Amino acid sequence: MEIDLSPKLAQKVYGGNGGSYHRWCPSELPMLRQGSIGAAKLALEKNGFAFPSYSDSSKVAYVLQGCGIAGVVLPEEEEKVLAIKKGDALALPFGVVTWWYNKEDTELVVLFLGDTSTAHENGQFTDFYLTGSNGIFTGFTSEFVSRAWDLEDDVVKSLVGKQTGKGIVKLDGSFKLPEPKKEHRDGMALNCEEAPLDVNIKGGGRVVVLNTKNLPLVGRVGLGADLVRLDGRAMCSPGFSCDSALQVTYIVRGSGRVQVVGVDGNRVLETTVKAGNLFIVPRFFVVSKIADADGLEWFSIITTPDPIFTHLAGRTSAWKALSPEVLQAAFNVTPEIEKQFRSKRTSDAIFFPPPN
Repeated sequence: MEIDLSPKLAQKVYGGNGGSYHRWCPSELPMLRQGSIGAAKLALEKNGFAFPSYSDSSKVAYVLQGCGIAGVVLPEEEEKVLAIKKGDALALPFGVVTWWYNKEDTELVVLFLGDTSTAHENGQFTDFYLTGSNGIFTGFTSEFVSRAWDLEDDVVKSLVGKQTGKGIVKLDGSFKLPEPKKEHRDGMALNCEEAPLDVNIKGGGRVVVLNTKNLPLVGRVGLGADLVRLDGRAMCSPGFSCDSALQVTYIVRGSGRVQVVGVDGNRVLETTVKAGNLFIVPRFFVVSKIADADGLEWFSIITTPDPIFTHLAGRTSAWKALSPEVLQAAFNVTPEIEKQFRSKRTSDAIFFPPPN
């Protein structure tokens, strides 16, 4: 059965003057449900505060814009307060409680991509808030709250009665939240725009891979990730994940063309992508991208913490490993044509600069 792979934009779920929450729905992007993937964005205005919550899914968070503060509480550990900025990636395992705050004029935007295979609704995240009008306090009776937290009735009424916000509120500018600590970033966050490059092709592009080596927490999340920046009119080699992983791609900046080829050599996607688009490449399908003049930047998660890719063009291509006789027989061409095919792309790897 054919499935729609076309890129989609996120839809607003809720929000107010403090910010908004957006997500991609499985009804519009069917690969979310088929691949057990969730995708959402949090946008906070100045003094916007996202209440403490936990999720039914493990996630990778990526800061798309702005800077702010994130509070993270891993199970049975103390709160860590991190300064976050554009390019930061955080691994958020099951059971982690987080809160987010923006004290700057520039909007803070955070992307969440994760695994929903054990979620309440396959293909989307369900968040559980500790406070707010939809928080756990409002669900329990006053008696249960009083006994669980050893509180007097008047205190219980004050706690429950003042929780009128839902998910996101705007704090008074004079309100002081905990200050971030530099040491709290260690092992919790990695800035993909400042990290050492895993691939750097002049005129082609650059890659930073997020894995268990540079951010060990991704092992607990069960996901890998990468940030790819493709230069203007450059091409990303056709390739596929050879370890049965899905690739979930969010376009951060720029625009370009994408083609995906699936079973029986069928081209299942040919489209133009732009900033804000999300699309998913099924297992073993081959994908390639060509950037427009302004370049193309994307952040992806891969549904394994240490992904392995096979590229079909360039110096590291699988074609280069096959013997000339096998290629000649497989393509049904003369030795001269096979030799010409093999002689190309002998120095380029993964990214190809635009032709002169």
